Amino acid sequence: MITTTLFPGRYVQGAGALSRLGGELARLGARHLIVCSPSPLETLLPPLLPDLEQSGPVRVERFGRECTDAEIDRLLGVARDFEAQTITAMGGGKTLDAAKAVAARAGLPVAVVPTIASTDAPCSSVCVVYDQDGVFKRVDLLPRNPDLVLVDTEVIAKAPPRFLASGMGDALATWFEAESCRVARGKNIAGDQGSMTANALARLCYETVRDWGGLALSACAAGVVTAALERVVEANTLLSGLGFESGGLGAAHSIHNGLTALSGTHGLYHGEKVAFGVLASLFLTDKPPQVIDEVYALCAALGLPTTFAALGVAGVADAELLLVGEKSCAEGESIHNEPVDVSPARVLAALKAADAEGRRRGKDA
Repeated sequence: MITTTLFPGRYVQGAGALSRLGGELARLGARHLIVCSPSPLETLLPPLLPDLEQSGPVRVERFGRECTDAEIDRLLGVARDFEAQTITAMGGGKTLDAAKAVAARAGLPVAVVPTIASTDAPCSSVCVVYDQDGVFKRVDLLPRNPDLVLVDTEVIAKAPPRFLASGMGDALATWFEAESCRVARGKNIAGDQGSMTANALARLCYETVRDWGGLALSACAAGVVTAALERVVEANTLLSGLGFESGGLGAAHSIHNGLTALSGTHGLYHGEKVAFGVLASLFLTDKPPQVIDEVYALCAALGLPTTFAALGVAGVADAELLLVGEKSCAEGESIHNEPVDVSPARVLAALKAADAEGRRRGKDA
């Protein structure tokens, strides 16, 4: 058996870490294309530009909101016209994924600067591609991980707490999916078995979110950096990224992909849909009642969806849920890493069970 574990080149985290960006980019090259989400383009980036320009010319490009094939092609053309030597992404998960794809196709180093801790995308070599309407299309596996991941927790603390909660929803899946892959000998993103290190990090990711998630959310609501916030940002970004990529994915992310077929879910963030995928996976894989209780309590405490109504699909028909199941069970989906039989009908049943349990707990609260 061969195991493969994937890592970014360098991970930098802490309050004020953005002050390090210029020096870090100077290690990578001398002409810097910065792909930026709209909000940090107006607020965070302008004060940094004088320092960044000390290592060479800088071009800034606004990200087009969706990580589509067309947007990746457009940004690749910009990089080539500018003769960029580095690609830097600043913003949310889709911005980061698009820039990683551009860097891979251009053969350039890439620096990733997440401004929210809402997904585990920053550290990975994965790019999730959507269509223009935000419906999941495919996952591209890139040939390398980012050369730099830089996370300024002062920036994270000033973002809306919902982003942090969404990141915890994404991180919540890490341990359950990696454990399923370990038991079933499912393959990780590299196509090999997950390592002991990956599984240990995935477990630590879950424990960190479980134990420190509420305190981190309170700190974020107050706009301050605390030890709890630092721990959870690291769990959402580094531990979850290493855990999912090197440990492997399972049902939760496949169910997320299936849920994107329902237009009502498009107002939710990636991690919020993944969290509901975790809840459904608990029933799909017959987890013990105490585990189900722990995860539901955590989701409720973090404001993550536990019912169809919270997902934006109240009154969803069985035919629509079956479509979610079919998309979740498509060939190549990670749900097939689970150590149980899966089918669209079983996913439908798990989704309805997850919703019913969420509604029952809501009545009891």
